[in-house]
Amino acid sequence: MDIIRIKNLNAGFPTKRGLVRAATSVDLTIREGECLGLIGESGCGKTVLGMTIMRLLQPNTIISGEIFYKGQNLLALKEEEMRKLRGKELGMILQNSTTSLNPVLSVGDQIAEGIILHEGLRKKEAREKATELLEKVQIKNAAVMSKRYPHEFSGGMRERAMIAIALACSPSFVIADEPTTGLDNRTMKGVISLLAEVAKSKSMLFITHDLAAAFEICDTIAVMYAGEIVEWGDVDEVFSAPLHPYTSGLLNSLPERGFIAIPGSSPSLIDLPGGCRFKERCACSEERCARAHPLMKEISSSHKVRCHRYD
Repeated sequence: MDIIRIKNLNAGFPTKRGLVRAATSVDLTIREGECLGLIGESGCGKTVLGMTIMRLLQPNTIISGEIFYKGQNLLALKEEEMRKLRGKELGMILQNSTTSLNPVLSVGDQIAEGIILHEGLRKKEAREKATELLEKVQIKNAAVMSKRYPHEFSGGMRERAMIAIALACSPSFVIADEPTTGLDNRTMKGVISLLAEVAKSKSMLFITHDLAAAFEICDTIAVMYAGEIVEWGDVDEVFSAPLHPYTSGLLNSLPERGFIAIPGSSPSLIDLPGGCRFKERCACSEERCARAHPLMKEISSSHKVRCHRYD
């Protein structure tokens, strides 16, 4: 059964230079119990997609399409109805714990906030549950640390606190937005291990540029380039037999595969090129790639790609 179904989603930001088309005609499905990894270079629209699901984008964002959560169109809900779902049904581990945590509230109070709102517990009971959650995410001396402030936590501890906040009310679906960014290697491994445990019991959208983490945690992979999905499939298939030249380029940039950089840079999301958006950086580019925008093609039931080579 599908827990999230995104249909023809478009999200854009008006600017003086023009409309920034951060997400274009996105179609994506996440099944119950599935962890979908969303990978791609910085600025390709990954975070915007996650924030659109949560309805946390700025008010002037131009959004069209549909996002169904358990059959309910989130984009059709009033803000009050959406607020009831955030935290309780839909959890999000926000990017950059340093700026996402409130510096003037103790970590325990920030975890307890959602518990009080959605579960109706008293402050004392909510604080006790917050301490239990900190223990669950492997924060030592949780009772003491829950009374401390974000600046008293290390980067890894703040990330774990963000996970505790997202899981406080046992949501069915969790979005993890670049949760390993800026962490040292040892701390990163601990956070990835913790998220892998979370993914065993929750449906998850794991947004990352860390391909190794995606391979370890995810069941399926969606590759995003210049605001659109260019490849989707079973994690083993995508990593062992990538179909899109961009996916191949991402994998070849890994140290163990030669550290080969993709030439050029992504196109501007304000002035997107016609035809294939990857054509200027693609070694396989043909004349038709400049003329026609490729459609998503189903190669098998577990693998799709947006590339003219598979017509």
